[in-house]
Amino acid sequence: MASDADFAVCRAICERHGTTYALATRLLPPGRRRAVWALYAWARIVDDHVDLDDGVASPVTDARAARERIDRLRAGLSELLSDASLAGDRPVGGDRGAPAMSLLPDVEAAVVRAAGATVTELDIDHGLLTDFLDSMLMDLPGGETHVTRYRTWAELDRYMWGSACVIGLQMIPVLGLRPGADGAAAARHAAALGRAFQVTNFLRDVAEDLDRDRVYLPLDEWAAFGVDEDRLRACRELGRADARVKAAVAHFISLNRAMYREADPGIPMLAQPASRAIRTARVLYSGILDEIERADLDVFAGRAVVPNRRRAAVAIPNAAAGITGFIGAAIARRSRNAVTALTAPNARNAQRSRNTGRVHELPVTTKGHAP
Repeated sequence: MASDADFAVCRAICERHGTTYALATRLLPPGRRRAVWALYAWARIVDDHVDLDDGVASPVTDARAARERIDRLRAGLSELLSDASLAGDRPVGGDRGAPAMSLLPDVEAAVVRAAGATVTELDIDHGLLTDFLDSMLMDLPGGETHVTRYRTWAELDRYMWGSACVIGLQMIPVLGLRPGADGAAAARHAAALGRAFQVTNFLRDVAEDLDRDRVYLPLDEWAAFGVDEDRLRACRELGRADARVKAAVAHFISLNRAMYREADPGIPMLAQPASRAIRTARVLYSGILDEIERADLDVFAGRAVVPNRRRAAVAIPNAAAGITGFIGAAIARRSRNAVTALTAPNARNAQRSRNTGRVHELPVTTKGHAP
């Protein structure tokens, strides 16, 4: 169903947009790497359709076009997996008599084939894919289920279930568990790790998300520190955070670190070398919080980035411990050529937050790019 060329397209997408996870996948055996590339690329192309570029079309027109593209992706995957529940109840475009896969551009068709093959081979729950798509549609401007603000953690958690937690659950069959590991406990910790990664993305991208008229972190939490949207926008205009915003950011960082601690017991439940690879991703990604603190908690001063020297310091010891396939020179490499050649007519320059990879990102993520 999927060729080596299809997985190569997925790999290029991962290396272009998710450098932390491209690095982490180097610590995995080749077969597992391919699965991670495929699931990351699937999440990424859906996420990119949600993030509408500013263009000549009206927001409503853009939203309709984006929804149609997402519906075609959904229909293509449904066709490959022979699962009508994935397709939803919307037509996939003008050529309704044509096979859904034939309506997709080359890059998207390659990603759908690779993702479909991965889901089939690893018996990944199709419901996780549906939940992911439903959360992504909550980010689609002008869409029927569009949400731009979350009052409480409970409201945000409903969004993060599909945008982040299910990504962690998809990864369990990819990475495998140690003999005797409690599968239910591993699932809870995997979902918690996806949530932790997502909240780190939200913290890193407060300014960028505000520019997109999105405030992901709960408004009630901001308000407890005397911060409302007017204050956030004033800080964005000035290019620096004030004392109240910094106090709120410190609070969010504390909560986010607790989320990582909640997830940590699940990492040793994974089989090797996956456990070391996910530990690497966890340490590198949570390092964004350290960088925000080094910037004096000022999320408006610039995007927090984990330095290459820190990536090397974390990853190289794992390679020395015998992790399969790590190549140190890949730490800062971004491979663009394969994707650029296929997507040049519709190339996107905007970088956005979340899974995350915004995998968001987990080892696959949506709504977010690597640090």
